[in-house]
Amino acid sequence: MGDWTLRPATAADVDAVAELRAVVMRPDLERLGRYDEHRVRQRLRERWVPEDNQVIEVGGVFGGNVALRLDEDGHWLENFYLDPSVQGRGVGSAVLEQVLSECDSRVRLQVLQGSPARRLYERHGFTAYAEDAVDVWMVRQPR
Repeated sequence: MGDWTLRPATAADVDAVAELRAVVMRPDLERLGRYDEHRVRQRLRERWVPEDNQVIEVGGVFGGNVALRLDEDGHWLENFYLDPSVQGRGVGSAVLEQVLSECDSRVRLQVLQGSPARRLYERHGFTAYAEDAVDVWMVRQPR
C-alpha cells in the first residue's frame, strides 16, 4: 500500500484521533467489559502530546495516527490507530516499518488482550513480557 504519508500532528488533531480511538477500540473493550463511551475518548485527550504523534493520511485524507514517545530506556509506541476502511490493506505494516526504522532503541507497547493488532506487532518482532486480564505489554529490542 503506497498511497499513505505521515505528517506531524497538531493540537487540532486530537478530536479526530480520540474519535478514531473510540471506534477502533470499541469491539475489544466491549469484549473485555471495559468500554466507556466518555472515558475512551477522554483518556487520549488527557495524554495528548502533539509532538509525539504523527497523523497517517491515506489518499490525502485522515486515516489514522501513530505515536513514538521517548522515555528513559527507549521508546513507547502509542496511539496507533487505523481507520477501519484502511485496515487489512498493508498500511499498518508499512507505517510500523517506517516508524521502527527511524528508531534504533528498545520499543515497548501495550495492547488489549485478544486484539488482532497483537499479530501485527509479533510479525514486526515484538514479544510479550507481561500481561494481565486486560492488557499485554510487548517489547522489541533494537536491531
